[in-house]
Amino acid sequence: MKIFLAGGTGVVGRPLVPRLVEDGHHVTAITRKRDRLPLLEEQGAEAVICDVLDAERLLGVVQDAAPEVVLQHLTDLPPDLNPRNLKKAYERNDLVRGVGSKNLLAAAEAAGAKRYIAQNVCFFYAPVGPRVVSEDAPLWTDAPEPFGSSVRLHVEMERRIVDNPNLEGLALRYGFWYGPGTSLAPDGHTAREVRRRRYPVVGAGTGFQSFIHLDDVVETTVLALERGNPGVYNVVDDDPAPMHQWLPAYAAAIGAPEPRRVPAWLARLVVGGFITAQALHMRGVSNEKAKQAFDWKPKYASWRDGFRVALG
Repeated sequence: MKIFLAGGTGVVGRPLVPRLVEDGHHVTAITRKRDRLPLLEEQGAEAVICDVLDAERLLGVVQDAAPEVVLQHLTDLPPDLNPRNLKKAYERNDLVRGVGSKNLLAAAEAAGAKRYIAQNVCFFYAPVGPRVVSEDAPLWTDAPEPFGSSVRLHVEMERRIVDNPNLEGLALRYGFWYGPGTSLAPDGHTAREVRRRRYPVVGAGTGFQSFIHLDDVVETTVLALERGNPGVYNVVDDDPAPMHQWLPAYAAAIGAPEPRRVPAWLARLVVGGFITAQALHMRGVSNEKAKQAFDWKPKYASWRDGFRVALG
């Protein structure tokens, strides 16, 4: 199969490219940075310098590749994401997910691609209803800024993709990644903050988070090449959990001290209302739809085992 990958040298792209090549696919992968071309070439991909914000060049590159499937693994977030300065980081990421995704989808249509698979996140659900929700639950489109704008942009991105009449569009709403190269990896930013006791349990820590190992991000991308109807899918493990459970377990897995606990009012002063609301009210998500559609089960059914084995 001929595959076009945007985001070939990112956290997902690095393990995804060799897996696709190993499975016998012809992969054209783009990167914005010339010094990353050798990595893609060594992995067996056809490597091309291209920025998804350059619509004209992107159109030509995708048409030359003539892919059957286009994979959108686009992000532009700094590895040391600071909750005190999220506005600037979200603006960069939203530009790629907004304008960049729109350009890529248009190029995929023009090139005659049959299928389009996009990376998204599962932690934009509105803090209402049951603690664990499915894909039908409302998204938090009226969240405080800058998050509300970002949520609305992601809703628009998904709709353009999954409602597109000219190709089969799927949006994979991933949980928080852990594994090599992620922020939760033992050498990642989150791990460093937890070791410094700068990542506390907020209030009662009742907000739920859903996790997924990076291997499953790769696996579900591969499975979605041919499985699943157009639509959105939560891709997470089987065990959504509140902050007061997962954060101490994560700290123990990486050999860090017990996390501090801070009152909600202090967290609001330091990191703002949205991050605090996530710590207290974020919803976990169900993976049943993805498991059935892709005939898939997570490598680690629970982060409890995954943290211990993959991060210890």
